[in-house]
Amino acid sequence: MFVGEWVYRFAHSSRKRTLANLESIYGKEKTQEEREVMARKVFVEMVKSFFDYVAYSKLTDKERFFSLIEVVGQEYLQAAYEQRKGVICLIPHLSSWEFAAITPPMLGYETSAVSATMKIKLLQKTIVKFRARRGMKNIPRDGSYTKLVEALREGECLILMIDQDTKVKSVFVDFMGKPAYTPTGASRLALETGALIVPMAMTRKEDDNYRFIIYPELSLINTGNLESDILQNTQRQTKIMEDIIRTYPTQWVWMHSRWHTTVENFEDYRKSKREDSSIASANNPDIIKERR
Repeated sequence: MFVGEWVYRFAHSSRKRTLANLESIYGKEKTQEEREVMARKVFVEMVKSFFDYVAYSKLTDKERFFSLIEVVGQEYLQAAYEQRKGVICLIPHLSSWEFAAITPPMLGYETSAVSATMKIKLLQKTIVKFRARRGMKNIPRDGSYTKLVEALREGECLILMIDQDTKVKSVFVDFMGKPAYTPTGASRLALETGALIVPMAMTRKEDDNYRFIIYPELSLINTGNLESDILQNTQRQTKIMEDIIRTYPTQWVWMHSRWHTTVENFEDYRKSKREDSSIASANNPDIIKERR
């Protein structure tokens, strides 16, 4: 696609980051030329997905929707949903992930999703409306944990994505051979509510239509040691996300700064926060009193 090639050429910082990430992960098994071909395909896929999003932004007819999207493995989601424990739908930022997010409600499952606060308010409103047209309930990220718990305890599906470096509660786990700061929300929610975790992903087929793949339920490690359980479950979830991404490597968002947070800069950040807290406490006796 010409537009994808054009974006690849002129989006300098995104291209540079994509190539750097691909070199970091595939440097030993693919040549520079092969990685550049991969990078171009990443941008072409991103642009295709964007145009599909725009073209079908008002599409709500289920027959038409599923003429574009083939669903594989629905029996796994159905079996989990019927238990009425809530289902955490774990989705990577692969191909058209917004289509992935709306597929469960289009299949008839009560579904909620978290939306982050965006700087571009119009874009945020557009995404919320896009989801709402398909019957999805939106939960703002700020202060949303209680609502997420409620949705799961009511037996709903909850869309979560853990394959990006964000500001939410996270831990370091292995992702493609490197430590990656990874959100723990899916693990915490599953341990607290007993919800089931079902991975799924939207992938593009050779005919440019889509295949939505639902994978078997992930078993939950629950030993009673909360910190260890969160870490182990997050690692297990990350491994399945990695397996999916490695199967469709040019459909993932390699321009994202996935490994931006490192163990070293995270410790520096924590140290600076502790120092700021100490200064604030020294200047405000009420803070010291409250902590006691």
